[in-house]
Amino acid sequence: MNIAIVCYPTFGGSGVLATELGKALADKGHNIHFITYQQPVRLSGFKANVFYHEVRVPTYPLFDFPPYETALASTMVDVISNNDIELLHVHYAIPHASAAYMAKQILAKEGKRIPVITTLHGTDITLVGRDKTYRPVVTFSMMESDVLTAVSQNLKEETYRNFDIKKDIEVIHNFVDVKRFNKKPVDAFKKLLAPKGEKIIVHASNFRKVKRVEDVINTFLLINKEIPATLVLIGDGPERPFAESLCRDCVTNHQIKFLGKQEQMEDILPLADLFLLTSEYESFGLAALEAMAAEVPVISTNAGGLPEININGYSGYMSNVGDVDDMCKNALAILKDKPTHDLFKANALAQAKKFDISNIVPMYEKLYQGLL
Repeated sequence: MNIAIVCYPTFGGSGVLATELGKALADKGHNIHFITYQQPVRLSGFKANVFYHEVRVPTYPLFDFPPYETALASTMVDVISNNDIELLHVHYAIPHASAAYMAKQILAKEGKRIPVITTLHGTDITLVGRDKTYRPVVTFSMMESDVLTAVSQNLKEETYRNFDIKKDIEVIHNFVDVKRFNKKPVDAFKKLLAPKGEKIIVHASNFRKVKRVEDVINTFLLINKEIPATLVLIGDGPERPFAESLCRDCVTNHQIKFLGKQEQMEDILPLADLFLLTSEYESFGLAALEAMAAEVPVISTNAGGLPEININGYSGYMSNVGDVDDMCKNALAILKDKPTHDLFKANALAQAKKFDISNIVPMYEKLYQGLL
């Protein structure tokens, strides 16, 4: 199949999933064309059947805000027309689904039918899409998609709850390439992060308010009162300066390390003893799943789609949003006893294997074939 994939090229979950899906489909012999404004961060290395098409947005004095959606739709039309594309898969509703609708109508006038699949990822539905500025367009473009998918059952329910959608939504969970993350930790790297053998606790996110990074830091401080530990914070975003200022006021700030954005998460996560995710809402929680694939137990909130991947008392523990005392208690229950820690590590990996790429990608292939 010749498939065009539209996504954001950033470190966010929607861009990561879209890129990994495209690469996996290419490995199975399909021709994949990525359409976005810069090369996706996870798109590295050469594959003869993977192509990248950059959306260029000319700037004119007339426009205070360059019309990206129009440029995107035009690029879709060009790529589809000139590469014999059979279907268009757009990730994250805003503005990809509406641009896809425009492209579909243009192509229909030229006598070409192009099926459109829209995959909903989270904040496109739970936050941005609910804004009255965007809501009518988001609702319309979802209804006009040939197929709607969501990355969790929770997100499907949220979509029905918040939008007037009279259309089936198919749940196809996010996935992880377990082989990529199942690595032996490098002792030299581990000693750099924890020179005295401290427990290594990791958090990774885009540092937005919804991630509640202050709860990560406060949970860590409570843990560190009981056992020596190091906190590693991965990622970047609007709340990072605030998080850094919190840490400067801590007597243990030398034990808190900000690594910034990291592409090779498979080299870092195996070093961790525990993964902390304290979000107010997660449509799925891909960062937690990647940690579990690296045999790292997860302490998380019970918000959104997290209960669909992190099984309480098995792969880790869940707490109510903001309950840092309970998160600390659960973390210590795992970290203080080696047999318990080893059991949770094995369980985390077993749970991650349920979401392995080999199980999920065939679901998308079946969906594509049904449309064609």
